Amino acid sequence: MHRQPVLIGELVSVAPTTADDHDALYAVAADPAIWDQHPAHDRWQPEVFRAFFDEGLATGGMLTIRDAADGAVIGATRYVPAGPQAVEIGWTFLARSHWRRGYNRELKRLMIDHALTQVDAVRFSAGVDNHRSRRAIEALGATQLPDAMVERGGQIVPRVLYELRRA
Repeated sequence: MHRQPVLIGELVSVAPTTADDHDALYAVAADPAIWDQHPAHDRWQPEVFRAFFDEGLATGGMLTIRDAADGAVIGATRYVPAGPQAVEIGWTFLARSHWRRGYNRELKRLMIDHALTQVDAVRFSAGVDNHRSRRAIEALGATQLPDAMVERGGQIVPRVLYELRRA
């Protein structure tokens, strides 16, 4: 699957992340409130974010999200292989100024539509206590799968898994 597309919607545009995006992305990620329900609740710290960013660049699939109205960087997301005919959409964060205004929904819809032209299933993973993310995933119509333990940042952590399948 092509994991670094350019996707353009009415609210957001998405393009492959480059090393030059670090500072603008960190300016968004430096807000501790973004991470308060996230298992990696310290990702707002510069050295923790640097490791997250570097891993995203190294593994491919990392995308920078911009506000379509003014081109401002408002977050990042990733496509990650999840099996022979599946991809995971995750590691998404958005500036709080863009929460509950349709940006995340449009972003995910663009990414899902792109992915399902190439794979049979799109998967999502959220921390057990990350109720904000879980509500957003459920609003997309994803079906909850059996919970799992997954490796994240060198640690095994419990996750809630969801899936959308091609019609």
